[in-house]
Amino acid sequence: RSFSPPSLSHLSSFPVSKLFQSACLRRWLPPVYREELQQVLKLTGPLLLSRILNFFLPFVTTIMCGHIGNAELAGFALASAVINVTTTATGHGLALACDTLISQTFGSKNMKRVGVILQRSSLILLLFCLPCWAVLINSYNLLLLMHQEEEVARIAYLYVMLFLPAVPAMFLHQLLVAYLQNQGIILPQMYTAAAANIFNLGINYILIFSLDLGVIGSAIANSLSQIVICLLLYSYIRWKKLHQQTWGGWSTDCLQEWGSYMKLAIPSAFMVCFEWWIWEVGSLLFTQYFFYVIESNYQNTMCTRKESGQTSSSYPICNVLATGVLAVFQGIVIAGCKSVVGHIFTSDDKIVAIVSENLSVYPFQQFFDGLLCVCSGILVGAGMQKIAALSNLVCYYCIGLPVGIALMFAAELRILGFFLGLFTCILLELGFFLVLIFKLNWEKVTQKVGSSYLTVKYSNISLKKDWQQECEPSRTAKVVLKADGYSPVDTRDQELKAGHEANAACMEGDASNTKPQALLSVTQLILRRGLAFLVSFLILAVGVAFHIALPTPEPSGQTRANLTLNWPNVSTHATVSPLDLTTDL
Repeated sequence: RSFSPPSLSHLSSFPVSKLFQSACLRRWLPPVYREELQQVLKLTGPLLLSRILNFFLPFVTTIMCGHIGNAELAGFALASAVINVTTTATGHGLALACDTLISQTFGSKNMKRVGVILQRSSLILLLFCLPCWAVLINSYNLLLLMHQEEEVARIAYLYVMLFLPAVPAMFLHQLLVAYLQNQGIILPQMYTAAAANIFNLGINYILIFSLDLGVIGSAIANSLSQIVICLLLYSYIRWKKLHQQTWGGWSTDCLQEWGSYMKLAIPSAFMVCFEWWIWEVGSLLFTQYFFYVIESNYQNTMCTRKESGQTSSSYPICNVLATGVLAVFQGIVIAGCKSVVGHIFTSDDKIVAIVSENLSVYPFQQFFDGLLCVCSGILVGAGMQKIAALSNLVCYYCIGLPVGIALMFAAELRILGFFLGLFTCILLELGFFLVLIFKLNWEKVTQKVGSSYLTVKYSNISLKKDWQQECEPSRTAKVVLKADGYSPVDTRDQELKAGHEANAACMEGDASNTKPQALLSVTQLILRRGLAFLVSFLILAVGVAFHIALPTPEPSGQTRANLTLNWPNVSTHATVSPLDLTTDL
């Protein structure tokens, strides 16, 4: 309980809305479940909208590429797979460490330490940009090694190379989202995502239509959109002064305790990569990713609620129940729209038929995948990333992938067989996660995470007790604390300006209370952090050397013309031969 934030401890005093006071819900759900479900939905609504808006950025690019031509659509899909596998999954996984550290630190009232964690994570993720660049600049040769068509690989390589400047912006945007979200501040990312979508539509129209840049213009627009959404969110934070409570300026403390951060970041990265890579192997459709976005939105909500002091046993029950209801609704939508979804991306009837056929099995799979996604979020909030990562490795690659390949080729079920293999591993992993979650003691989990990763140095025991007693009134207060007008849970008041008088007394000791117990000397910092930078730089240098030694061939005249072909010049689409779904991966 010592790590419960004042912003969430008041929830039991909030009156339940009219929806949750209905006779039906009162009959089936106890009061504590109804209140927990209400607070989850308050977080989920704005977070869901922001995730959908973020999804629309590549979605718009996909639609435009699909109407330019089938080769362009395949090239962008291949480029997205390369970026997701090598870069996005890595950055997203590393940023997941903030989902544990920032929320627990914010909950323990070490406000300035939140800013130090943000600085530390920013430096680490920027270092990881160098190895990611080393892989991306050699993506063309890697695609040819995987027997991809040369023209499609060249288009994908163009998208990847023009995306290089956007990699740091994408990583920093993920950190800023985690920084706000784990304080319960949701609306800024929704506003900035909406503005970025407007910019994305405009820049695509200008570059593709007005400037006749075709595929090159589409690739530039895709990269600029990622940079703009990061700049918008950063500017919004500065404009609304959302950082004042937790930001104490750049400090050398951000160079300390990289080991404790990486203990969470590396398992989180493997957990995400193991899951994302298996779906990229199956070349799943963007439509399926859209519904995964909705489920992962619940995952982040569960993670935020868990880390913010939700130690009651009602926490997992309500969240799994809410996700199950949402998954049923999604299944109905998928089943009703499966015959028209393919027309959004292309007018080729054969591709549309394949999309419709494979969406038939997906409603059943996404129901259990949604539950699995939420269970993963609960484990991340509990600081159990290692267990989740190991489970993903065993279930997806030792069970799901072999079974899927066997059904795909030996049983001649094609793509359907691959889906059934993944469905098998999802069921097994979901059962394991549910048993693990419902056996957890949430009081002990909260104390363990706080004591393991949030080391706070107190000068003496009495100071710690006095600090806790000063903060106790705000823990039980019925008024929601606001971070420059942003209520950490109740989004209704998130645009109202307010001060931080309620927790001013608790913030005075931040500077002295947030020092790590074992500080590295200046010499040790220079050696260790310099070595980390040197290793990252050497990896990039090796990638550049391979790129120079194996340069990309110059495109032919026809291919060069295709790269600048704009949308209005397309009168008919290229004929696509029947897909051979029984060839080797």
